[in-house]
Amino acid sequence: MPLSPLARSLALIVALLAVVSLVAQFTASQITHPDEGLFATLWRLGRFFTILTNAMVAVTFAVLTWRGRVASPVWLGGVALWIAITGVVYHLLLAATDSQTTVIGWWANIGVHTAVPLSTFAWWLAFAPRRGLSVTAAALWMLWPTIYVCYALARGQMDGIYPYFFTDPNKVGWSGVVTWIVILATAFFVAGLAQIALARIIRHR
Repeated sequence: MPLSPLARSLALIVALLAVVSLVAQFTASQITHPDEGLFATLWRLGRFFTILTNAMVAVTFAVLTWRGRVASPVWLGGVALWIAITGVVYHLLLAATDSQTTVIGWWANIGVHTAVPLSTFAWWLAFAPRRGLSVTAAALWMLWPTIYVCYALARGQMDGIYPYFFTDPNKVGWSGVVTWIVILATAFFVAGLAQIALARIIRHR
C-alpha cells in the first residue's frame, strides 16, 4: 500500500531523528572515551539494545521513505513495540543511574530513549497497517529481545562487560539474570498483546 505524502514525510523525520540521535550518542561516547577509535566506539555501543533498536528504526523508516510503501504489519508493529519498550525500561529502571557528563550526551539520551520511541510509536498509531495482527505476532515480537539477550550474554562471557545490570551475573547473579529475563519477556509479550488490542480498537473506530 503506498504511503500518503504526509506519512512519507513524517517517516523521513523519524528516520532522521533516529540517525541524529545515534550520531549524537556516538559523538558523546567519543568525547567521554577520547582514546577509542571509530571501530572501538562502534563495537562498545553495539552491545546496547537501545542503540541496536534505534538503528533498526533508522533503517526501517529510511526504507519506508525511499520505497514510499508500507512494510509488513508484523515488522512495523515489532519495531514500534521494541523501541517503545526501550524507552519505558530506560525511564523505569535505568534513568536514575545514568549520569551524563556532556550536553551532547544529555541530548543524545533524550533522542534515543524518548524522542525516537515516542515519534516511532506515534507514526505507527497514525499510519501503519494493523490488519491481521494476532497473538502470533505478539509471540514473533519476542524474537528480537530473545536474540539480543543471547548476544549480550555471549559478549559478556567473552569480555566480562554486560550492558545492563539485569544482564550482569556479577551484580544480580545468574538466578537474578534468569528472573529478569522472564520478567522482561513477559512484559514484552503482554505489551505486544496490548498493542494488538489497541490496533483493533483504532481500526474499528
